[in-house]
Amino acid sequence: MIERWKIVQLASQNLSASGVLVTLVRAEGSSYRKPGAHLLTIGNEYAGTISGGCLEAEVIKKAAWTVRSGAVLEHYSTWFDDTADIPYGLGCGGSVDLLLEPTETAEYEALLGALKRSLAGIPATVVTWLPSERMPMRRAVLSASEEIEFRSNRLLDADIEAARAGEMEGVFVERLLPPQRLVVLGAGDDAKPLVAMAALLGWHTSVVDGRAQLSRVGRFPEAQRVLAIQPGKLDQIGIVPEDAVVLMTHSYEQDREWLAALLPSPPRYFGVLGARHRSSLLVSEASKLTGLSIAECCERIHAPVGLDLGGDGPEAIALAVIAEVQACCMGKLPISRRLSAIDVASQAEYGDSSRYVQSNCAIELSGQ
Repeated sequence: MIERWKIVQLASQNLSASGVLVTLVRAEGSSYRKPGAHLLTIGNEYAGTISGGCLEAEVIKKAAWTVRSGAVLEHYSTWFDDTADIPYGLGCGGSVDLLLEPTETAEYEALLGALKRSLAGIPATVVTWLPSERMPMRRAVLSASEEIEFRSNRLLDADIEAARAGEMEGVFVERLLPPQRLVVLGAGDDAKPLVAMAALLGWHTSVVDGRAQLSRVGRFPEAQRVLAIQPGKLDQIGIVPEDAVVLMTHSYEQDREWLAALLPSPPRYFGVLGARHRSSLLVSEASKLTGLSIAECCERIHAPVGLDLGGDGPEAIALAVIAEVQACCMGKLPISRRLSAIDVASQAEYGDSSRYVQSNCAIELSGQ
């Protein structure tokens, strides 16, 4: 996702300059990038990648010459000792097909516009008919409701319908989804590396805290939103089911209110920072406030938060949390360390919540 931001930025900074957009449309065998990866080259600059670094220099060097007559499809092989038509011989063990298209076309502008809108939260589907000896490249851009926002002059309604049904060969379909949204409930110092790592992935991040002295834009320059909102005011944040939320205010009262507010309709990832005993007490109290069973509450949260990667300190915790969010949102989550109803019951033996109320835990907040 971060490459999409960089490509849009490079394009915006070079509106009058010509360039070439490269799209990986097919991969076989070992490939560092998946179909849909983009690289934009303009002058001496480029943004994005289409391999692990072995193809970029070669592709960029020849890009402008390659598209002198329009968009073309190029095959690159990295099999060991390959003797195919266009061998590259780097021993990566795979092959890729790359679509190269000049930036001075309506088709490129349509794709760039779709990329920009996706970053603003508007999804789209881009259908590209790959160039061949008989036909030049053609393209259609469809909205989330399948309405046609753009189509090449040479495209017929029947072509688009056939592509939608998957009945045409030589067509590349790319679904442009918005960036993953991460809502961090808590603006303590340990939230800083979490927000910074999310930014490296190109996620859209919001930081929320009821304490105005902490929820300041200057503390979180990588975040898209920094909000001073009292606990439970979900309508002011606009959390949707596809979001990821991490609860880490270090205030027991704030955590309890946010937990009770989110549990009835949780996002697809909901992590709760804290020791098992503290989290168990929060779950027990949230269960009473929401009417959900303890087992239902446990199923809706990730606590302890983060994958068990080891390490210590805010950066290591942030890495573990980001890794778990990424795995969850990509459908790759391994065995987690989630609390169970049995865990909650057993943790109650170690005392009630009096040690957490009216105090912050774990990390001293500097407010800087």
